[in-house]
Parts: sequence; C-alpha cells; structure tokens
Amino acid sequence: MPLLEISGLDVYYGAIHALRSIDLAVEERQIVTLIGGNGAGKSTTLRTVSGLLRPTRGSIKLDGKSIVGLPPHEIVRRGVAHAPEGRGIFANLTVDENLEIGAYSRRDDRAAIDRDRERSLELFPRLRERLRQNAGTLSGGEQQMLAIARALVARPRLLLLDEPSLGLAPQVVKTIFHIIREINQAGTTILLVEQNAHMALHVAHRGYVLEVGRIVKSDDARNLASSDDVRKAYLGGV
Repeated sequence: MPLLEISGLDVYYGAIHALRSIDLAVEERQIVTLIGGNGAGKSTTLRTVSGLLRPTRGSIKLDGKSIVGLPPHEIVRRGVAHAPEGRGIFANLTVDENLEIGAYSRRDDRAAIDRDRERSLELFPRLRERLRQNAGTLSGGEQQMLAIARALVARPRLLLLDEPSLGLAPQVVKTIFHIIREINQAGTTILLVEQNAHMALHVAHRGYVLEVGRIVKSDDARNLASSDDVRKAYLGGV
C-alpha cells in the first residue's frame, strides 16, 4: 500500500478547473516529484493534500485512510508537513520561535521535540548561528532552510516541498537538494514540486508530468530524465 494515494482528484478555483482526474501514488521512503510549467497544477496538488484546498471529487488516502475534509492541523497530526512555495516563515519571529511553531501539533514529550529540533539544526548548521535572529532578516537561502527545518520539527512521515529552489543561487540550490536527499535517506517520504526539473529528477525515485491540470506522463525518474519529450519541454534539450 502506498503511503499516499490520490485517485480521480478534481479541484476547482472558482470556475477554473485546476486539477483534472489526478491519479498518483507515493511509496514509503521514496522521493516523488511533480514537474510541469507554471499553472500546471503542481502547487494545487500539494495544497489539496495538506488540506488547504478541498477537492470537488476524488480521494486522498494516507496509509489507506481518507484525509479528504480533514482540517490542515489534523492532517499535520497524521504525519504530513508542508513547506509551501514562498517559504511561509514568520518574519517577525526569531529562527528559534519559527522552529518551535513546527512542533505545535505534537503531543509527545519535550525531550523528543528537542531531539528533532536538534536534528534539523544538524542538517542546517547555518540556522544554529542565527537562532536569535528575526527570520525576516535571513537571506533567501536561509529562509528556505528554515521552512524545511520547521516542517521537519513536526516529525512528518510525508514531507511536501513546494519549489524549494525558487529564487536561490545555484550553489545554494545544490546544498538544498543534497539535504533533501539526506532527509529522505533518513526515512522521510517526500513529495516534491520543483521548477528545476533537472535537479528534481536527479534526486527523485519517480516523477509525474503535469500539464494544464492533467498528468500526461509518469515513470521512473531516470526514464523521465532520458525521455525526449521531457528533455525538450523541461530540461532545455540537455
């Protein structure tokens, strides 16, 4: 059974049909990536999984149990954390306070939360140096690190990452993707939305190509990376 299974998903923004009969599965301990152009429905898919949007039709199952209609905080409690596009950090709070917010839904003991917070800081040592600094004063790359670290403090089984490389310098992008792979190797399943299709397919196990709200292709990430259609449309013909 997949950790996440989406079947026949339709989502509207008013009169706009944003997702059309989407079917996808994310196996436990995999990285699955969604690639496609702007407006294809990638972020909409993540927002629907995390409960920020409600589908018109279709099912979303986590461990075989429906999460459609659950409020976002309950979906977090069931093991899904979302690092959104644009990072969504609390700019007027410190780095440390942002990390603390990541644990708001947890009901286990303080020691367990502190261990996961420490693990996040081990992954992102730059954040440790800025714990007392307001998050709004961080660089773009540091803010992205904080968004991911805050999501990890929730101890998710499934981590939703929306455009983690957006607006970042190439060297920072390499660092972020190295850490994404490390997070996955430590046992966290990841559903990744990413404009940088080359990097996304490089770290992913499986990929789906979205066009205008529909999945038009899905395969092993290596096969997608070598597909002529995908190379021409999303990899610059490289």
